[in-house]
Amino acid sequence: MTDTPASFRLHPGSPDSPVILHVPHSARAIPTDVRAGIVPDDRALARELDHITDAHTAEIAAGAAAAARLTPWRFVNRLSRLVVDPERFPDEREEMLAAGMGAVYTRTTHREELRPAGFDGRPLLDRYFHPYAAAVTAAVAQRIEAVGRAVIVDVHSYPTKALPYELHGDGPRPPICLGTDPFHTPAALVEAAQQAFGGFGGTGLDSPFAGTYVPLRYYGKAANVSALMVEIRRDLYMAEPGGPAGPGLGALADALADLVDRVSA
Repeated sequence: MTDTPASFRLHPGSPDSPVILHVPHSARAIPTDVRAGIVPDDRALARELDHITDAHTAEIAAGAAAAARLTPWRFVNRLSRLVVDPERFPDEREEMLAAGMGAVYTRTTHREELRPAGFDGRPLLDRYFHPYAAAVTAAVAQRIEAVGRAVIVDVHSYPTKALPYELHGDGPRPPICLGTDPFHTPAALVEAAQQAFGGFGGTGLDSPFAGTYVPLRYYGKAANVSALMVEIRRDLYMAEPGGPAGPGLGALADALADLVDRVSA
């Protein structure tokens, strides 16, 4: 566990880039006082982190930023999603509440107890969730002010085999799953991703995970904020669960850089 001083970091890109690579689930760090409210012992928690963490996605995004012609901005969560999940709705709108995995998780990927019954997650929302959301909103506002638009590319990974927590785990599990939003994901953005990731054995749409992340200030309102979720099946680049990265990581970083180049023009 850790006493990480900053829960997120915005890595600057080119002043002319509209792209923000958002990496919300790559970290394993949990502050010591937050760990105290989590039920599983250290061994079980480490195993849960193996399953729930989108391991090495921060490295994929960093590699893409280094390779892109116009450096994208990167917004990276430095704490585990077991602290708070910044991509969940913080209220009853969140469908993952049914699995005990709203903005503050109370159940594990295997539907076991993570936090005790009646746990009050509001202090965690105040301390971590709301500042994170405000900072992403500010980053998007900066891109709009600078270049007139923002393109959020959400960088995730997912396991080869469905885990018990998944609400839609029975659908296809393509090498690359592209999560879309009917308002914020134009066809040209999907086509750019399909072309950029065409060499990994196929892409699919919105299965097993759907949707994408847009700050609530802009959600459903700002057509100049476009967004796409890129879900990379973990067998493409790492040993599951929670193992080291393999040679596929570099190729995926290059593909993500290709996507960045395509949408930056």
